[in-house]
Amino acid sequence: MTSSNKLVSIANYILVKKSSPKPSPAAAEAGAPENAGAPFPASFAGSGDFDFDFDSPPPTSTALADRLHSAAIHLLRRVRKQDAATGEGPARLSALSVLVFGGTKTLGELAAAEQVKPPTMSRIVAGLARSRLVTIAADAHDARRLQIRATAKGTRLLQKGRELRIADLASHLDSLTPDELAKLGEAVEILRKLLDHWA
Repeated sequence: MTSSNKLVSIANYILVKKSSPKPSPAAAEAGAPENAGAPFPASFAGSGDFDFDFDSPPPTSTALADRLHSAAIHLLRRVRKQDAATGEGPARLSALSVLVFGGTKTLGELAAAEQVKPPTMSRIVAGLARSRLVTIAADAHDARRLQIRATAKGTRLLQKGRELRIADLASHLDSLTPDELAKLGEAVEILRKLLDHWA
């Protein structure tokens, strides 16, 4: 599980406040305007209190990765609140999703996929089996290996949880403008291409 601490992006655009330059005594005596010597006239800078820091470089891949990582964690944290309706905990649902979408696995393969130790996965699988969400059978070629498979009930439960997540997310996307939705769709396609080539 991810830490509950908030991840704060370092890729923020900032405005730099600058004090108005004081006119030199010579300029004051000559009646020069107060903004003489400034890089832009006051009419260009609006109030004259703020102007953009034009020296800031464009976002780097590291900065964008930080923002995307933070957004992904916060998004998942919000939509997974819908999982409570399934009656199963996050660890069991995560393992079940590997079986539903990835097919039959051995205990070792499932533990590796979920990045937990085999004893921990053994307890998770036992719980799924008690709820009749998975079946456990000996391997036809090696009785020491156990084959774990999602049942029809397990598949239905996971699909229900997925539908609840999608419906919740869609309800929030409805607040976006058509232009924002189009841009978000383009970003999703870029991410899918990236994932397709992920090493």
